[in-house]
Amino acid sequence: AVSVWHYGLPALGVIFVCTAGCVAVEVLCTRLMRRPLEVNDGSALVTGLLLGLNLPPGTPIWICLVGALLAIGLGKMVFGGIGCNPFNPALVGRVGLLLAFPQTMTTWMTGPDAYTTATPLKMLSDAHLAGHDGAAGAMSEMLSQVSYRDWLFLNHHGGSIGEISALALILGGILLIALKIIRWQIPFFYLLTVAVFTGLAWLSNSSLYAPPQYHLLGGGLLLGAFFMATDMVTSPVSRTGAIVFAIGCGIITCVIRLWGSYPEGVSFAILIMNALTPLIDSLTAGKPFGAPKKKGLKL
Repeated sequence: AVSVWHYGLPALGVIFVCTAGCVAVEVLCTRLMRRPLEVNDGSALVTGLLLGLNLPPGTPIWICLVGALLAIGLGKMVFGGIGCNPFNPALVGRVGLLLAFPQTMTTWMTGPDAYTTATPLKMLSDAHLAGHDGAAGAMSEMLSQVSYRDWLFLNHHGGSIGEISALALILGGILLIALKIIRWQIPFFYLLTVAVFTGLAWLSNSSLYAPPQYHLLGGGLLLGAFFMATDMVTSPVSRTGAIVFAIGCGIITCVIRLWGSYPEGVSFAILIMNALTPLIDSLTAGKPFGAPKKKGLKL
C-alpha cells in the first residue's frame, strides 16, 4: 500500500500484471501437465506479489510477463509444482530478468513524477569504485546525502517497489512472525549477520565502507529477510538449520555488496543458500522421535 501511494499507478500496474501473469502461467502449466488446478492454494498469488515488489515501478508489461513465466514455469512447475521447488520462485524470476534485461531492471524512479536516480547501494558501489585514493571523499559526499529518518519512513532514493519504506517492511515482518506465518530466526540472524559484518568493515576503514545502518535500511535487505528468505519450502526445517541458513545469507550478501561488481546481493545470497538447504537439513535435522539408534562398528 505504501508503494502504491508513493509511486502511484505504475507500481500498482506492475504488481497486478505480475500477479495475474503468475496465476495464468500456473493454470497453463497444470493444464499441460494434466494435473488438477493448484491455483486455489494461493501460492501463485503470493509469488506474483513478491515478484512485483522486486521490480522497479514502471517496468514494461511484457517484461513483467516474462518474469512471471520464469518464476512459475522455471522456478516452480518444472520441479513438479508447489512444495517441490528448491529455489524461491519470485527470486528466480527477478534474477532471470536482471540477467536478461539489466538496463530495465536497474532504471529506478523516486516518485510518480520523478526522474530516474541511483539506488543507495549503487551510490555505495560508485564510492567503492573511486578506489582507495578517492574513496574518502566519495564516501563522505555520499553519506552527506543520506537521511536515515527518510529511509525509515519513505525512501526517496531509487529502488524496487518493495523497498520504499523500511518501517512498513519491519511492521509487516513483525506481523507475520506474530501470526506464526514465518519463523523469527531467519530475519533476525540474517539482519544481525549483516549488521555485524558491515559494522566490522566500517570500523576497519570508515572512509571506504558505509556504516551498518546504511546496509540495513538501503536496498532490498529487509524485503529479502522478512518476505523472501523465510519461504517455508526453500528454507531449512530445523531451528538450527534456519539459523545457519540466515547467517549464510548474511555473509554472502555482505561479500557481494562490499566487494562484488553488483551493488545488491540479497537475491543471489538467498538463491545460493536455497541450493544448500538440503545439505543444511541433512546436517542439522534432529532424530525423529522413537527412531532406533544407528549401530556402529565396535572396534
